[in-house]
Amino acid sequence: MAYYDSPVVTRTRSVTPLTPEMSKILPYVSNKTVSRHFSSNGRSMDVGHAKNYFNPASKSVYSRYSTNDWGVSNNMNFGLSDRERSHAERLRADAWRAVKETDARTRNRQNEVTRKLEQRVEDLNFMKTEVNNELHAMATETANVKEYRRMLEKAYNDTTSPLHIAEECLLHREKRNGIDLVNDDVEKSLSKEVTIIKRCQGRMKKLLEKAYVQLKMNRAAQHNLEIDSKDKHHAQGLDDRMQQLRNSSAGIGYYPGIENVDNTITIPHSWARYSEENIMRSQKERAASERLRGEIDGCLRACASEMWNIFNGVNNAFNTRVRETTDARNKLQAHLQRTMQEIFDMERNIHLLRKAIQDKENPMKVAQTRLDERTRRIHVEICHDPVMKSLTREVNEIRESVRLLKEKLKSCELSLARLVKTKATLEHDIGVKENSIRIDSQYCLGMRKGFPMDPKVGPIFQMPTC
Repeated sequence: MAYYDSPVVTRTRSVTPLTPEMSKILPYVSNKTVSRHFSSNGRSMDVGHAKNYFNPASKSVYSRYSTNDWGVSNNMNFGLSDRERSHAERLRADAWRAVKETDARTRNRQNEVTRKLEQRVEDLNFMKTEVNNELHAMATETANVKEYRRMLEKAYNDTTSPLHIAEECLLHREKRNGIDLVNDDVEKSLSKEVTIIKRCQGRMKKLLEKAYVQLKMNRAAQHNLEIDSKDKHHAQGLDDRMQQLRNSSAGIGYYPGIENVDNTITIPHSWARYSEENIMRSQKERAASERLRGEIDGCLRACASEMWNIFNGVNNAFNTRVRETTDARNKLQAHLQRTMQEIFDMERNIHLLRKAIQDKENPMKVAQTRLDERTRRIHVEICHDPVMKSLTREVNEIRESVRLLKEKLKSCELSLARLVKTKATLEHDIGVKENSIRIDSQYCLGMRKGFPMDPKVGPIFQMPTC
C-alpha cells in the first residue's frame, strides 16, 4: 500500500524483492518443477508419468521420465519465460508511464499552489496596506479628538472662576435679610448668569462624556485594525515563506493526517468582508469624531459669547441697584422694639408654665403613692371602691393637666424661638441696610472688576485654534 492511498499511514521499513522479507510474503513452493504446476493454458497438470526401469548395474529399480516428457517440460518452461518477460515488460512500461504522469501532475499541482500562494500574498499585502492606511488615519483622528477634549476640559475648568464669583455675589447679597432681600434686577441677572454658566458647563460636560465615549469607540476600532494588521502581517510572512518553499528546502517533512485537519474559520469572501467591516467601522467613527470636534468648537465659541454678554449685563444691574439702595434704611426700629417687648412677655409666660407643671409633681406623687399602697390589700379587701375610682380619676386628671400645660409650654417656646429669630432677622436686616451699598459696590463689584478674561485672546477663556 502506497503512502497516499490512505489517510492513515503506518511507517514501516520498505519491502523489496532483494530483501529477506519477500520470502515471508510469497508462498513457499516445495516442488520447483514448473511443468509440475502449469500447463500451456496456465492450469496445473502433470507432464507425464514416470516409469520404473531396472538398472542391472546397481541391481535396483529407478523411476525415469521419457524423452518426450523431457522435451515437453523444456518447451513449457520456454513458453512460461516468454509470457512472464512480456508481462514484466508491459508492467515496466505502465509503471514508467505512471511515474511520468504522477510526477507531472505533482509538479503542476505544486506550481499551481505556488501561484495561488503568490496571489494570496498580493491580496494580503493590498488588504494590509488598506488597513494600515485607515489605521494611520484613525490614529491621527484620535490624537485630534484628544486635543479637543483637552481644550474642552480647560474651558470647563475656566468657567469655575466666573461661576464662583457669581455665586459669591449671590451669597454676599443673601446677607441682606428682610426688606432688603428682594428679587431685584441684580439678583435676577446673577441667577441668569449662574444659569448660563451652569448650562454651558452642562453642555461642555455632555460633550466631554461624548468625547470620552468617542475615544473609546475610536480606540476599539483602532484596536481591531491593529489586530487585523498584525494578523495579516503574520499571515503574509507565513504565506511568503510557504511560497518560497521548494522540494530541496530545509525543514520540510511528513505530517501524517495533516490534510484532514481543517482549522479554517473563514472563506475568502468573509475574510475580505471582515477587513472591509473594520475599515468601514473606522471610517464611521472618524466621521463621528469630526462631527464631535465641530460641536466642541461651536460650543466653546457660543458659551464664550453668552458668558461675556451676561457679565456686562450684571455689572450694569449692580450700578443701578447701588443708586436705589441708598434710600432704604431706618424702617424696622419700631417693629424691633415691639418684638423685644413681646419676647420679654413670652419669657415670663414660659416661666409661669414651667412652675405650674412643677407644682403638679407632688399631687401626682401623692395620688400614685395611694394607689400603690392600696394594691397591697389582701383577699376580699381588694375592692374597687369609690376611693379607688377617685384616685384613678385624680391621676388621669393630673396627667391630662400636665400634658395640656406642656403643649402650651412647647407652643410658647416655639413662639419665643420664632420671636428671637424674628428679632435676629430684624437686627441683621437693619445692619444689612446700613451696609448694603458697601456690599454691592465694594464686595460684589470689587470682585467682578477682576473677572478672568482677555479680549485680545477671547472672552472668558481662550478659544481653540481650529
